[in-house]
Amino acid sequence: MGEKKKLVLVGNGMAGMRTVEHVLKLAPDAYEITVFGAEPHPNYNRIMLSSVLAGGSDMKEIVINDLDWYADNGIRLYTGDAVVKIDTMKKKVVSESGVEAGYDALIVATGSNPFMLPLPGANKEGVIGFRDIKDCHLMMEASKKYKKAAVIGGGLLGLEAARGLLHLGMDVSVIHIHSYLMERQLDEPAAKMLQRELEAQGMKFLMAKQTAAIRGGRRADGLEFADGSSLDADLIVMAVGIKPNVELAKSAGLQVNRGIVVNDFLETSVPGVYAVGECAEHRGIAYGLVAPLYEQGSVLAKRLAGVETGGYTGSVTSTKLKVSGVDVFSAGYFMDAPGTRSMRIQDDLEGTYKKIVLQDDKLVGAVLFGDTSDGASLFAKIKSGESVAGKEKELLLGFPAGGGAAASPAARLAAMADDEIICGCNGVSKGTIVNAVKDGCGTVGEIKACTKASGSCGGCKPLVEGLLELYGDGTAGESVKEGICGCTSLGRDEIVESIRAMSLKSVKEVMNVLEWREPEGCSKCRPALNYYLGMLWPTEYMDEKESRFANERYHANIQKDGTYSVVPRIYGGVTSPADLKRIAAVAEKYDVPMVKFTGGQRIDLLGVKKEDLPKIWAELDMPSGHAYGKALRTVKTCVGSTFCRFGTQDSIGMGIALEKAFERLNTPGKVKLAVSGCPRNCAEATIKDLGVVAIDGGWELYVGGNGGVKVRAADLLCTVKTEEEVMEWTAAYLQFYREQANWNERTAQWVERVGLETIKAVLENAEERQALAARIEETLSRTTDPWKEIINSEELRKNFEPLPSAEQVVG
Repeated sequence: MGEKKKLVLVGNGMAGMRTVEHVLKLAPDAYEITVFGAEPHPNYNRIMLSSVLAGGSDMKEIVINDLDWYADNGIRLYTGDAVVKIDTMKKKVVSESGVEAGYDALIVATGSNPFMLPLPGANKEGVIGFRDIKDCHLMMEASKKYKKAAVIGGGLLGLEAARGLLHLGMDVSVIHIHSYLMERQLDEPAAKMLQRELEAQGMKFLMAKQTAAIRGGRRADGLEFADGSSLDADLIVMAVGIKPNVELAKSAGLQVNRGIVVNDFLETSVPGVYAVGECAEHRGIAYGLVAPLYEQGSVLAKRLAGVETGGYTGSVTSTKLKVSGVDVFSAGYFMDAPGTRSMRIQDDLEGTYKKIVLQDDKLVGAVLFGDTSDGASLFAKIKSGESVAGKEKELLLGFPAGGGAAASPAARLAAMADDEIICGCNGVSKGTIVNAVKDGCGTVGEIKACTKASGSCGGCKPLVEGLLELYGDGTAGESVKEGICGCTSLGRDEIVESIRAMSLKSVKEVMNVLEWREPEGCSKCRPALNYYLGMLWPTEYMDEKESRFANERYHANIQKDGTYSVVPRIYGGVTSPADLKRIAAVAEKYDVPMVKFTGGQRIDLLGVKKEDLPKIWAELDMPSGHAYGKALRTVKTCVGSTFCRFGTQDSIGMGIALEKAFERLNTPGKVKLAVSGCPRNCAEATIKDLGVVAIDGGWELYVGGNGGVKVRAADLLCTVKTEEEVMEWTAAYLQFYREQANWNERTAQWVERVGLETIKAVLENAEERQALAARIEETLSRTTDPWKEIINSEELRKNFEPLPSAEQVVG
């Protein structure tokens, strides 16, 4: 074999790296490959940035090819080192750091940059685009300090940015120059439905607005509009579009129009130099969606590998919106135009809309809202160009025009042709996925690794799961429905129902009867089973201490240096001089390295040795604050009507009452409460698991909030008039969460999973609400303070004695 040719890729993004992947498959020994990336990361899925921003993924989860993959494939990778010069005469590139690399074939895949409107003030601090991981991090940092965000642009990217900022707890307004959202992907009826749905999630919209300037000093503090109105904002995200990144290509003498001009084989005006992705312009079009870019990459890879191929002739595009809780799909030419006819069906009660556009008896476009299950099959018909004469109503309604029931999702999948595309982003057909399943792929993850299906935007995952169930070998059902851990294929609901139905009363018994694969269980399932048993049998089940995490076994938070922290219960954040003196005396006596106020208005004694814990608890003579467990942590309060001139109710009294009522309550995940004395919300009640906000003549209860890594604004559960009603609704809500949530599932995740309306439907039934409250009372009546229990038990205190040094080393 002759010497390998040199292939250099400028741009480590999705389009360029997909081309390289194809080259490696088609001609693994043909090229010595060098890749330059401007970002300090390996190749990652840019489509999932909105998921990172919203807290659904982290950087590791969206990496497509990790550093090991580059090494395994013999690819020389330079990250954080952009190419600054292409010398087409000497056939070499030069990077920012001075690295030179010669090439026989060069792929320019420099992508695109966010288009920043040239507004007065656009260069101020706090004005950013939304294009890469760095932008996500800037938004996350800004959300910790600032609260009002404005997103300029109501297209796909703008709405994803806005949804992510909402998750970060910001007040978000979307400014759009058009009269309705996503006008490039949706018609007006679907766009209006989308706007209503997003408004219900907390997003605000200023439509048909033109931004004239960005206000502020060094940092932006608002927007001025052309009509003379204004908006306060301390973070401004421009998401008005992208422009191909062509500066490098232009300086190298390549022909550039809007993008780098390429022919059907992705060749530029200079021999041996190719362009692919968002930076390329083919037949006058620069594409910004991933599926066309992958189609380009496939053609280019075959060209580079010497495999015969037809040229790239352009793409019909489809779009799926990736905003939580909203399903939107559009494809082809969906607007009414001369020579077309359209059919639509709209159900405002169910929140669904479907429109198909026909031309010359062919399907040329479609818009779906609310139910997008027909998206893949409609897109396949648009791309195939087949005649649909006589089938129009069937396409619109999803079942034969002459009557009969709508086909089930499984039946639709079974009837689908093998060459129909399931994963539009990666061009993966039904037949390819079915073959992967028959060849042994038993989970969605394995199918993704094998075929790339569901590996980009993830919108086709339900279809992939459906094919896995249809064509699997009988174990696929178990694989799709993952168990609570690797020890079992059973999910939470099946386990809880089995425990209840068979009256199972111990962790060991559950594992034995339900045929655990691992007879001793693992650190994931043992605590879960311990919780479920305690929740179901509060009067009979003896808590298994060995099934709890270390923090809960020792009733203190272990720190990184092996010491512990002690957080005594301080009801509602209100303390007394006597308690403060006791805390100070204990801290001095035991040389506690740090005494700190927590975010929940409690005092934390940090750096305590394990053997000192019982003595400290005894001398404090205060109940445990349960700062270490899956339990009620704190009820944060503001001063309310007791002192504050704005306070409408006694928030301190309410907070103390709630904390005293529900302390020591075991829950699936940790629970934090807060009570604000007025809608100014100084106690941050609207980002708590349950928040109570005082209003004139009553109280509002908010649920499912979270102020942690995945910030979520709470939803309004109800408005009540009396303190008794607050206690009853809180008790019922907490018990319903205890009985229905998965182990280790916080209320924010639980509310999103089951839906607020489901929770409301149960709690609005007075009889059911009172029954839930009674059950939580029964559980609470059996609880004791763990610190006192250990102080009074010589046997339990032995667990805190220091080990001999040899045993310490072994441990």
